[in-house]
Amino acid sequence: MLIKTLKALFYRDLNRLKTEIESYSREENIWIVDQGIANSAGNLCLHLIGNLQTYIGVEIGKTDYVRNRVAEFSLRDIPRSVLLAGIDDTISVVDQALDTLKEDDLAVIYPILVFEEKTTTEYLLVHLTTHLTYHLGQINYHRRLLDIH
Repeated sequence: MLIKTLKALFYRDLNRLKTEIESYSREENIWIVDQGIANSAGNLCLHLIGNLQTYIGVEIGKTDYVRNRVAEFSLRDIPRSVLLAGIDDTISVVDQALDTLKEDDLAVIYPILVFEEKTTTEYLLVHLTTHLTYHLGQINYHRRLLDIH
């Protein structure tokens, strides 16, 4: 039951991420850093893609994705179409990876150390949903504050 819930939440919020990126009136506004805001929406989007592609795609789905976390926060002016394609790919990867899990797999210790101590796969997946929504909220606020026509 939890796997179905997680799939629904990731699908919902990754599609909301697409809507946020699509909603910027001017593409260049996605990359604004201003008024004490440390990260642009574009960088947060790249970070979410990298995070989910790594912790769900690579570790659970066994993809060959290679994360460059530094680039997630340093790249600029990536076209909106590339961000949206990355989100679409992430939706597919997350969905397929979670399809490989059985409910019993959630109690298994996640294969890599992410926090100060090892956690279950269930804990990490729940954390990843809250991490996604946290940054999604930041992107929404960024857009409403800095997307000047």
